[in-house]
Amino acid sequence: MTKISRMHGATGDSEGRRDAGFRLARDGNQRGGADGDTRHESGTTTKVRPQTKRPNLYRVLLLNDDYTPMEFVVLVLQDVFNKSRDEAMKIMLHVHNQGVGECGIFPFEVAETKVTRVMDSARKNQHPLQCVMEKE
Repeated sequence: MTKISRMHGATGDSEGRRDAGFRLARDGNQRGGADGDTRHESGTTTKVRPQTKRPNLYRVLLLNDDYTPMEFVVLVLQDVFNKSRDEAMKIMLHVHNQGVGECGIFPFEVAETKVTRVMDSARKNQHPLQCVMEKE
C-alpha cells in the first residue's frame, strides 16, 4: 500500500518553518534520499506558442504574345502548373483573348519557381512567352 503524507517541520528557513514537502512511504519503509524523504516541487509551466501568420500569396500570370504557339502554352500549363488538358485550354484561350491569364496563386518561393520554370522552358524552345508574378 502506498500513502503520501504531508510533512511539516520546525527547522529550515530563517523564520523557523520548513518548506512543506511530501514523504512517500510504502508499508512503513521510507524511500528517497539519505534522510529518507523525497521532495517534489510543484509549479505551473506555460507553453508559449509563437504567433505565425500566413505567407503572402502571389498570382502567377502568363502574358500573351503573337509568336508562341498555343499548343506550347497548353503543354507548359500542364507540365508546370499540373492543369488538366481542359483547364489548360481554357487558360490559354483566356490569355490569347484577354492578353493575360492567371495560372495559379502560390506562396512566394513556389510562385518564383514556377515563373522560372516557364521562362526556362520558353527560352529553351525559342519562344518569347512571358510569365510574371504579382502580389495578391
